[in-house]
Parts: sequence; C-alpha cells; structure tokens
Amino acid sequence: MILKRMLPFSKELLERACQKGDIVIDATMGNGHDTLYLANLVGKDGQVFAFDIQKEALNETSKRLGDQYPHVHLIHDGHEKMADYLPDDVHGQISGAMFNLGYLPGGNKAVTTQAHTTIEAIKQLIEWLRPGGLIVLVIYHGHPEGKTEKDALINYCQSLSHEKVQVLSYQYMNIHNDPPFVVAIEKKLKS
Repeated sequence: MILKRMLPFSKELLERACQKGDIVIDATMGNGHDTLYLANLVGKDGQVFAFDIQKEALNETSKRLGDQYPHVHLIHDGHEKMADYLPDDVHGQISGAMFNLGYLPGGNKAVTTQAHTTIEAIKQLIEWLRPGGLIVLVIYHGHPEGKTEKDALINYCQSLSHEKVQVLSYQYMNIHNDPPFVVAIEKKLKS
C-alpha cells in the first residue's frame, strides 16, 4: 500500500521533526509503545517526558523500558499539567510531541482522554515547542467521548493562528467505521 496507515504516518512526521539529542513529549503514555519509540528516536542524549493519569500505564511503560532508558521521565499526571513538570531550560526547546487519544488499550474504557485537558496541553506545547517543532495527535473517535473530543479538537485547531502554526489533517475519506486520523500542528519558524 502506498498510502501510510495512521500510526506509521504519525511516526514519519515525528522523524522529520526530531533527531538524536532532542527533547520530546509523549502526552499519552498508555502501554509505553510510543514512549519507547520516542526514547529510541532521540537516543540517550535526548530526553522524553511521558505523561499518563493511570498508574497501570506507568507500570506497563516502566516494564517495557526496563532500566535502559534513564533519559525517560515517567510522570503520573495529566498532560494538561505538563508545564508544571518540565524544567525551565527546555522552554522553547521541545522538538516533538505525540498524543494517542482515546482510552488505554486493554484498560478501563471508561477512562478516556478529554477535550478540555488535551486542548490545554496543546496550548502549553505550542509555547514550549521550538520553531519547526511538531505536535502529532492520533485521534480515535469510535466511542462517545472520542466523538466529543474530536469535534472540540477540530474546532480548536481550526481556530489556531496560521501566523503561528500550520495544522494538517490526514484521514481516510471513504471508510465509515470511525477510523482514527492524524492532526499535526507545526510551530512556524521565526521570520
């Protein structure tokens, strides 16, 4: 298939924005797959800050990482509070952030990401990104809260100033069972 599926496409975007030694965010740690991917992407000279509200997510991610990733910081809190945890010296230095929205695979499906916390996290990240930095959201909306979050995120992203960021949506147009889609927000380079 020539067209990329959502997760490979989201990772390809991040690979264009991030390199070894960079600082990145996993805003929705989940079972740690993206945290591990980001840790390998930035290497031992980079840093990963990963957030999740569920202790189960931290446990699974910690097991997945083992003790070989001291440059990964697992934070048991919501992504909307990331500015409280990021060191001041990384302000304006973050090259990429990844969100996989919805619920923890294999976890409690009643615990989902919420539009208001995701939007707050995006607002903070836009300020903390370096010019050319990228936020990638994979939006799963095949459940009621996901549909609410999707609608709010689309409205919010459409309202963002094109002078500050560029926003792209990558989605299937002819699949009707609520397939996930990608929204990418790139902070513009200073002119």
